[in-house]
Amino acid sequence: MGKSVGEGLSSPGGPPGADAAARARLVARLRGAGCVFAEDEAALLLAASDDGRRLERLVARRVAGEPLEQVLGWAEFRGLRVRVAPGVFVPRRRTALLVTRALALLGVGAVDPEDGGAPSGRAGATGHGRARRPVVVDLCCGTGALGMALAGEAAAAGLSVELHAADVDAAAVACAAGNLAGVGAVHAGDLFDALPLGLRGRVDVLLANVPYVPSREIVHLPPEARDHEARVALDGGPDGLDVLRRVVAGAAHWLARGGSLLSEVSEAQLDAAVSVLRGAGLDARPVHDDATGATGVIGSRPEAGPS
Repeated sequence: MGKSVGEGLSSPGGPPGADAAARARLVARLRGAGCVFAEDEAALLLAASDDGRRLERLVARRVAGEPLEQVLGWAEFRGLRVRVAPGVFVPRRRTALLVTRALALLGVGAVDPEDGGAPSGRAGATGHGRARRPVVVDLCCGTGALGMALAGEAAAAGLSVELHAADVDAAAVACAAGNLAGVGAVHAGDLFDALPLGLRGRVDVLLANVPYVPSREIVHLPPEARDHEARVALDGGPDGLDVLRRVVAGAAHWLARGGSLLSEVSEAQLDAAVSVLRGAGLDARPVHDDATGATGVIGSRPEAGPS
């Protein structure tokens, strides 16, 4: 019978090279399971294990296809360690684009030149000189990573925000509640139905990391996503924009004047997404991050116009 991946690791008095041999077996097992960054994953799994039996349990889950972040119980997002529970959508590095742009709208951080500055003067209106705390909503929040990062970085810059997060998936709500304890309120329900009515017309920044994978494309996703993340967090309907349309339809009622909706979409969906936002009366534009390949849209409620 072969040795387990953990056998020989951290064994006081063991033969020289035992740890190295066990580590090599671990890397080989991960690589054989299709883990591209096997060496990095091995180091993280070893750091998360205090004995060989726990290591074997974690490795077995990873080799079976469970996302590394769910196996470890956390994901790194903008320098934060965000708790991730089994079945909950894992925050993607590329989605940090939405946080960067939201912070700029709040007057924190730099504004990308392609935007030509913050729309409708919102950076000043929601920045440090405003009379009330900016209201931020993280809709389809998953782990709550976007709201967690935004609130933390805004606070570090001297700006306190009123944060609300919401998701329809019970596991995600529980996960977000843990991550946002003492940071913001977490609500359960379908999109705006989850939010307190007192937020209507008061939201300055609406982060909506909606599912945008077309239904027919779900089968082509990596198994880590397809088999281990909630379908409701992935499936955006026939063209991937069904949930975005529902968010946009309600956004004007929830955004403050000059407030902005930010959402991630694919490059192929950009033109259609911008049209959806403009069709609802929002000032819309696409945004990009060349470093991560991220694309998204921002739609801002005009400062003047019908209530």
